[in-house]
Amino acid sequence: MKKSGKGAIGTGVIAAIAASSCCIPPVLAALAGVGGLGASMSWIEPLRPYLIALAVIAIGYAWYAHLRKPSADEACATDCCETDGKPSFFQSRGFLVSITLFSVLSIGFPYYSHVFNSENPTTNSFDVDSDNLTVAELTIDGMTCGGCENHVNSTLMNSFGVIEAQTSYQSGTSNIKYDKSLTSIEDLTKAIEEETGYLVTESQIHEN
Repeated sequence: MKKSGKGAIGTGVIAAIAASSCCIPPVLAALAGVGGLGASMSWIEPLRPYLIALAVIAIGYAWYAHLRKPSADEACATDCCETDGKPSFFQSRGFLVSITLFSVLSIGFPYYSHVFNSENPTTNSFDVDSDNLTVAELTIDGMTCGGCENHVNSTLMNSFGVIEAQTSYQSGTSNIKYDKSLTSIEDLTKAIEEETGYLVTESQIHEN
């Protein structure tokens, strides 16, 4: 495979991984069983369509370079000539197929990342005075997949005073029940932003 094809493979793989990197930290945090594992890379999400396009173009060019029949002048300049006509695995079609499948799986990661989510509880059981029971809805910017939901829920359920947390990345909200004598919406907002990297853009509080 020519050097240009190798370069295209590298570019395609990097772009494919970057396209889904916004969902990788939440899943790693869920698998590790911690509320946060580094700041979210949700800032990459707006670039996702461009990264996917770059990956497709780069991998497509790598296939073109691999399948294109070299001219007579190019034939002896290939790496194959340097290995007595026996290309290494990294120059083979099998390697290119493997890289293509890896890139497809990387790009599609947000759509199946939920299978890696641990079943963290979304309720805590403890006595609370009805006068202190508070329900709040937070609007959260940056969630892109089921792993993000789990990341936020895990962070909230590890916060002292939280009774219940239900988060949806599709609506971009988290509904929380908590004891206002033990915590506050400001504390919960700070926990989400510091532990997950997502931005809380709005909060609505409803006291029972």
